Amino acid sequence: MGQRIDPLVLRLGTTQSHYSIWFAQPKDYPESLQEDKKIRDCIEDFLQRTMKFPFGSGIARIKLEKRSGLIDVIIYMGFQKLIEGKTRRIEELHRTVQKKVNCVTKKLNISISRIENPYGHPTILAEFIAGQLKNRVSFRKAMKKAIELAQKARAKGVQIQISGRIDGKEIARVEWIREGTVPLQTIVAKIDYCCHTVRTIYGVLGIKIWIFVNVEF
Repeated sequence: MGQRIDPLVLRLGTTQSHYSIWFAQPKDYPESLQEDKKIRDCIEDFLQRTMKFPFGSGIARIKLEKRSGLIDVIIYMGFQKLIEGKTRRIEELHRTVQKKVNCVTKKLNISISRIENPYGHPTILAEFIAGQLKNRVSFRKAMKKAIELAQKARAKGVQIQISGRIDGKEIARVEWIREGTVPLQTIVAKIDYCCHTVRTIYGVLGIKIWIFVNVEF
């Protein structure tokens, strides 16, 4: 069971909560869902394009809360120092999202929250590995370095899996490594998970990361 279902979905209501919090009638549900995706994609594209992060967008997660006539967007970032003091750029992000989603009848609030241990979050860790693979670093070296970073971020256990034409080999395969304890079948264990796709010169690689964390982000 722990290997056939998304660990986050499996733990909703126990150790995990929804990243989007809102209610909609059945006829309005598809539109609200598409609105969420547009907001997330727009924020990630904007930060990756304008902030010039060394890899990825630097976003750990984006939480949305919708109420009547109001959309609250909370961006959890691990490298907030790169955007501190850049009020003009944050205002530009607000205008870009509002124009992309066409929020005419709704008020949009965007706030940024900092994560103390960025490499303890699988999304940022996956972006780090993706950057290493794009630079043709050995996948084993990249995975070991990622595990070291996660352990410094006080993770109890880490499991990393990479699939595809690894190192440009003709036959696709799956490689994985695990350090520490990762109890996937224990519902009360706080497992954080992400699935990331990276495009390299020799094909598309898939990265999956499971992190057994001890503290709440």
